[in-house]
Amino acid sequence: MTEGEYSPEIISGGYLAIGDEESVRANRSYWDGSAEEYLAEHGSFLGASEFVWCPEGVREDDIGLLGDITGRQVLDVGCGAGQCTRWLAEHGATATGVDLSSGMLEQASRLSRENPLREGSVPPTFLQADARSLPFPSGSFDIACSSYGALPFVKDADAVLAEAARVLRPGGLWVFSVTHPLRWMFPDVPGESGLTVEYSYFDRTPYVELDASGEPAYAEHHRTMGDWIRLLVEAGFEITGLTEPEWPESNQLSWGGWSPLRGQLMPGTAIFSARLRG
Repeated sequence: MTEGEYSPEIISGGYLAIGDEESVRANRSYWDGSAEEYLAEHGSFLGASEFVWCPEGVREDDIGLLGDITGRQVLDVGCGAGQCTRWLAEHGATATGVDLSSGMLEQASRLSRENPLREGSVPPTFLQADARSLPFPSGSFDIACSSYGALPFVKDADAVLAEAARVLRPGGLWVFSVTHPLRWMFPDVPGESGLTVEYSYFDRTPYVELDASGEPAYAEHHRTMGDWIRLLVEAGFEITGLTEPEWPESNQLSWGGWSPLRGQLMPGTAIFSARLRG
């Protein structure tokens, strides 16, 4: 979990029930308000045109989960500031990024202005959209991907998966990364106190942070590994791979609860690869 460390309006957090739309409103407001600070904190790690799958620092350049994207129509769901989308464009894709947060898309525009793409690259398209209702005709894309985008922050992940299935062509590839479900059993701290189980793996109550008025200001949702498999199958996907990145020795940075100490003992990220059944 990535707790709301940027917003000064957040005063408390815990495990609370929250509705679908309430969760979306809270997260839109959170990311709009924290986008600039988030990039100031993590921008050097994420780069301007890098495809980083996870806080472990594993990059698409290294593991190639998307395969050859040259000439392919690729959708980046929950693109944030567009670093992955820009990487897709620089590697030959016709890339489109969508994000709920106007603040994050403003940062995407800034990065594009300050960091021109490689010569010959087709600039990506960025759109503001709810991942549960994508503004594209059915069968528009060959590949869809998401690096910690949208899925951790919606209660109704089934709607996001259904939309990914709708906009992909038959046989289309869908690859996304989320917090590893096992992490929800442990407190979200990088040190030794984060190595002791405190929560039930089977408790799906979301983590919610509240503002001064007691309204939700951030929400993140837990699903078990079995939940993710069931949701993907129900959406029409065939699971082709599950990547659980080990912590690279070269990464000595901590990011929230992700740290070298914890990363050497437990997975922090799950990356699902799936194809839409024809």
